[in-house]
Amino acid sequence: MAAAQVAGSLACGPPREPSNGFHRLSARLRALRPDDSSSARTEIHLLFDQLISENYREDGGVAPEDVSALLVQACQLVPLNQNHLVSKVSQLIHHLLNRLQVVVDEQHLDFLLAYTISAVQQCSSWTHMEILQALAALVYCNGSKCQKYLPDLLGKTGLLMKLSDLAQSDPEVRRAAVHCMANLCLSVPGQPYLEEPYQNICFQTFLTTLQTPKSSDMDDITFCMLLQNALKGIQSLLNGKKKKLTQTDELGALLAVLKKTMFHGLPGLNIEMPMVLYPTPLPQYDGRPPVKPQQSESSASRPTMNKKKKYKLKSKKTQQGEEEEEESGGETEVDTSTGRVNVHERNSWCSSSPGAQSSSRDGGGAAGKERDPLPLTSSSWKKVSSSESDYSDAEGDLQGKMRSYQAKVRQGALACFLSTIKSIEKKVLYGYWSAFVPDKPELGSPQSVSLMTLTLKDPSPKTRACALQVLSAILEGSKQFLSVAEDTSDHRRAFTPFSVMIASSIRELHRCLLLALVAESSSQTLTQIIKCLANLVSNAPYNRLKLSLLTKVWNQIKPYIRHKDVNVRVSSLTLLGAIVSTYAPLPEVQLLLQQPCSSGLNNSNSATPHLSAPDWWKKASAGTSLEETSISSPKGSPEPCWLIRLCISTVVLPKEESSSGGEAGSAAGSTFEPAPMRLEALQVLAHLARGYFSVAQVYLMELGEVICKCMGEADPSIQLHGAKLLEELGTGLIQQYKPDSTTALEQRVPVFSVVMFWTMMLNGPLPRALQSSEHPTLQASACDALSSILPEAFGSLPNDRQILCITMLLGLNDSQNRLVKAATSRALGVYVLFPCLRQDVIFVADTANAILTSLQDKSVNVRAKAAWSLGNLTDTLIVNMETPDPSFQEEFSGLLLLKMLRSAIEASKDKDKVKSNAVRALGNLLHFLQPSHIEKPAFAEIIEESIQTLISTILMEAAMKVRWNACYAMGNVFKNPALPLGTAPWTSQAYRALTSVVTSCKNFKVRIRSATALSIPGRREQYGSAEQYAQIWNALVTALQKSEDTTDFLEFKYCASLRTQTCQALVHLLSLASTSDLPCIQETLGLNGHMVRSYILQFLKSGAEGDDPGAAHSPQERGQMVRTALQHISRLQAGGAARGAIVGFLEDILAVHSDSSGSQVALPGPSSQ
Repeated sequence: MAAAQVAGSLACGPPREPSNGFHRLSARLRALRPDDSSSARTEIHLLFDQLISENYREDGGVAPEDVSALLVQACQLVPLNQNHLVSKVSQLIHHLLNRLQVVVDEQHLDFLLAYTISAVQQCSSWTHMEILQALAALVYCNGSKCQKYLPDLLGKTGLLMKLSDLAQSDPEVRRAAVHCMANLCLSVPGQPYLEEPYQNICFQTFLTTLQTPKSSDMDDITFCMLLQNALKGIQSLLNGKKKKLTQTDELGALLAVLKKTMFHGLPGLNIEMPMVLYPTPLPQYDGRPPVKPQQSESSASRPTMNKKKKYKLKSKKTQQGEEEEEESGGETEVDTSTGRVNVHERNSWCSSSPGAQSSSRDGGGAAGKERDPLPLTSSSWKKVSSSESDYSDAEGDLQGKMRSYQAKVRQGALACFLSTIKSIEKKVLYGYWSAFVPDKPELGSPQSVSLMTLTLKDPSPKTRACALQVLSAILEGSKQFLSVAEDTSDHRRAFTPFSVMIASSIRELHRCLLLALVAESSSQTLTQIIKCLANLVSNAPYNRLKLSLLTKVWNQIKPYIRHKDVNVRVSSLTLLGAIVSTYAPLPEVQLLLQQPCSSGLNNSNSATPHLSAPDWWKKASAGTSLEETSISSPKGSPEPCWLIRLCISTVVLPKEESSSGGEAGSAAGSTFEPAPMRLEALQVLAHLARGYFSVAQVYLMELGEVICKCMGEADPSIQLHGAKLLEELGTGLIQQYKPDSTTALEQRVPVFSVVMFWTMMLNGPLPRALQSSEHPTLQASACDALSSILPEAFGSLPNDRQILCITMLLGLNDSQNRLVKAATSRALGVYVLFPCLRQDVIFVADTANAILTSLQDKSVNVRAKAAWSLGNLTDTLIVNMETPDPSFQEEFSGLLLLKMLRSAIEASKDKDKVKSNAVRALGNLLHFLQPSHIEKPAFAEIIEESIQTLISTILMEAAMKVRWNACYAMGNVFKNPALPLGTAPWTSQAYRALTSVVTSCKNFKVRIRSATALSIPGRREQYGSAEQYAQIWNALVTALQKSEDTTDFLEFKYCASLRTQTCQALVHLLSLASTSDLPCIQETLGLNGHMVRSYILQFLKSGAEGDDPGAAHSPQERGQMVRTALQHISRLQAGGAARGAIVGFLEDILAVHSDSSGSQVALPGPSSQ
């Protein structure tokens, strides 16, 4: 009663001035006192009726605490022995909380919960329905505040457990109890959640409800509402991120019932499902040879055409009913008569975050405005959350009402499935791939039901869109799973390999989605089809599949580029972007890009793109014309790429009059296409520049003008995408001029044209973007773009433009923004490698100081970029050492070298992504040190500390990249003849670290790098004592023995490289051996001579490409190495029997090699992997 007294005192405070009906009626209610007389009961009845029938304003005007206080006062006036009044006050609670969108505060909730629970326990059963509706409204978004009542509600004898039981005689009461339970499970961000035992109780109740068929005493609409509530409850549990579906049986049971429910009420379909779906075991590696099932395109296409025609008729017939159906639930709906949907409306009918979910209760609720990129998670069916909206009979007959409720069940099942997908790992989900994704049916057998069945056959456009969103979620991130797919033409197999099954499924997905694309009339669903296709295209391995899949998608999507709905147009460009970015470059896409401009566009019923004139968009543009730039199509080039022209026109030309007005993303009075269209077009251009640069390069100067125009606009997002496109074009130019480029010289963009391009950029808005401190993301992207200048072109830029670039980057390195600082550090690391700058001592010194400053930054990302740049800068020092002119070494500051060494040592103690480049820099710096530096006392301690840092990094359990770089760095240390290698105390420690790695490291690439480092010293004395030499020799022989010992399948491909590098190191050691080393060598050959001999013969005959670019790879060079070692051993004055044994061993190898290379017979010994 204490709670009642508190609530009563709150309710009976000073009355407000009644400004509307609610305040007037609540003042009358507060004036009443408990009275058991007949007249008092009548008065309370009338007052409750007036409160229920009052026309409350949508915009509120009533404080939530006033509503809560009024409800407490109302309950205090109604004793539990008055069934009719209890029913009426329950209706009042239910109505006010839903109509005014109020979540009861904690201080009033305690009393109201106690009252309603007692009412259920004490009142007649005919009142239970209304009381449970009131209870559902009270617990909505209040689950965390109901903890002390959970035993009464969800305990073994809890009232919700009893009323939701299958034995419950009243189906409406059972449905209302499940509804209460679902609202209890609704999570609110930042608040505690149901304890796990109660979660499991609720989950099991919901699952049992879904598994149980409709009883004879339950009408169809009540059954639909019951299913909706159970689905909503499971979804709330999954969205709370607390319920983990770890048990196979539990997940399988849920997926089985979801598959059955997602087809609930679908005309002409009644499926039977097992109680549990079990996953298909997925192979980790498919070692079987690929088999290709024969598929006749003509035979596959004939049924497709029939199906298309049939569906089109159906969609026309049911379109009007769909509109009425979707309106009936009081939902935001697509206006399919105009084919347009507002972007915000499209995203509002379904949301995913718990916060969004909690605010969906008839438009109100607590907190949370996050939205998931996929709009479906708590979809429109959930908007009737704490109460079930009454269906208006004026909107259709009983059959229409029935169809509406069945569609909402299907939507609820799909929303719940989407939450399930997000709560389990993808590798678990793909075990159920065949249960939900279509496969090509066997000849004579029917098509299995799948998500595509709903997409093609469901009469509700909203349900079709939901099914597509679920399919998109399954396809998202499926690249690794789908990568095993492979087409084959071998149809004689008695079984279908897994790879062929997946390939068949991918083909069927293409067929069904393209069929749906042609048949769809709702713009919203059309958008989802195209997005789903984009997800499929992004993940399917077209390099392993038969041609034509992408061609069909490409040709069918073209008409939609000019669709009247902006969302369809944007998603169409997204799909085209996916096509040109997946596994690029693909020969099939290369051919598609060369199609005539008009191909595929003339059959559209929409506006025809205006891309005909040769100077189609530049007629009004000033500046350098394309003809003046000498960037013409390469010889034999086909006609211009229609996709590039389409994207350029979308970005720079005024929008066409035929497009629908009032589109999302287009500013009032804007003459251009809406911003989403322009951004997507810029992204497609960037994809083309990345994957098909040979196509994009023809338009280099035109694209430069587009970039200048974009970066000169006021919209930062347009500027940002312009900068990204510039970076991609710059990177493409750099790739053309790399030493390993396969692009023929005559097909490359001439350097003078690249200079013109960058001069245009630097004379345009790029410098202004670099200075726009109010938009740091744009600044960072501009820095990235500036770092993509072709080195050969930078030196030919006007002097003032070069100085501008350098000055801007050095200045921006002091930025307080971490994004900008990281991008600047990286750009300086690129510039320091430019041939025209790397011998400029002042620039290198300024860059070094800037990088050292960034290495002290608090952001790990900035430090990682700075460490990478420090590694590049030290690479430049090494390159400058190899030039004949010693002036750079003499002029470079010794104090700066000391600072760099200290900073690199400190960075080597940082996180792995900083450490990997810091140790690389240390190795280069120790290599660069001149005798004049080493002689100074100031350097002695820092050299020792640097080497100890490298030794500890080689031995530590760090990332393999870090250890690889540490071994590489130690090899660089060994290259400096001025360092006392062999006599210094750290020599034995360095060799011990490398020999430990070469024999025992799990990663073979690290072992290879270690073996390479061991073969670098060029003089015998650098290997130290005979014992030290013997240790290194024995370690290399052991490494050769263990070259196939690995449990990691991925390491096997490096076995041959490891053996090659180890053999090279052994031969190198033989060519330097002294007399004192011979007994050790003889002993080892006595024990392992056959193994060493067979591997050296392989090394001589073919070998594998070593890990070190400087290794001798040709058979002639390898043979010369062995002959040099033989000559060296033969010339030793002493050694006796040991020398003779080693000489005989080497002569035998050379003789066998000479014979085998002449006759090409197979060599004995282990085979090369």
